[in-house]
Amino acid sequence: MRDPALDRAIGAAGGVRALARAVGVSQPAISSWKRVPADRVLTIETLTGVPRGELRPDLYPDSLDLAADAEMAEIDEIDEARAREYELVGTLLWRAPNAAALAALQDLRGDASPLGMAHLALAEAAAETTPEAVSNEFFELFIGVGRGELLPYGSYYLTGFLHERPLALVREDMGQLGIARAERVGEPEDHIAILMDIMANLIRGSFSADGVSDQVFFERHIRPWGERFFADLEIAKAAKFYKAVGRVGSLLLAIESQAAGLPS
Repeated sequence: MRDPALDRAIGAAGGVRALARAVGVSQPAISSWKRVPADRVLTIETLTGVPRGELRPDLYPDSLDLAADAEMAEIDEIDEARAREYELVGTLLWRAPNAAALAALQDLRGDASPLGMAHLALAEAAAETTPEAVSNEFFELFIGVGRGELLPYGSYYLTGFLHERPLALVREDMGQLGIARAERVGEPEDHIAILMDIMANLIRGSFSADGVSDQVFFERHIRPWGERFFADLEIAKAAKFYKAVGRVGSLLLAIESQAAGLPS
């Protein structure tokens, strides 16, 4: 029997086929699930708006550990917020959001801070576009006929060419972490969306290795070029919805860069 939370996620996505397309797996794979696999929980939460605690309460219990140290709980809350930002931006740069994801984005909340205002602008952009329009925009920006307006790869931004040493360095650290690109994924591992996903997992502690912390990974693979990429995305000719995505990414990396410069 299928888990009720998975049924809600399927309904929010517009059916099994729509969810399979959004997640990047086959329709039979989704149909075979009894509950959401652990490695798909966060992606499906972002795409459908069904909270991770409902999708997998065994992995994400609702209540905090009351015995945890209060200061540590505060640090964990900040890190979770960081991970969510990386995850949000990475998901939107990996594929164009579908109708369910756009609807979820419209519920983003913000405040008077620059990042909070960027969230509100992203919610507004999601409300003003359509799945068809944002899919066309994604194609023009990142795929194109021959190539897109932007090439979201570390190698290209740092050397002017694809598949250069920055990619090899990413692969080295991924090897240290015990992770590798799925065979069906054709994108090089220095794609900004892949790097953002790795950062989210490092922050949460899902990946770990001696010498490869989230701070180290950021300094090696994102900070040297990430802010330039997001600045380019904000002013790209084809960018409408993605102008707002670029703004969130720019502010996130600016905050991370400032934090990296603070004395430990």
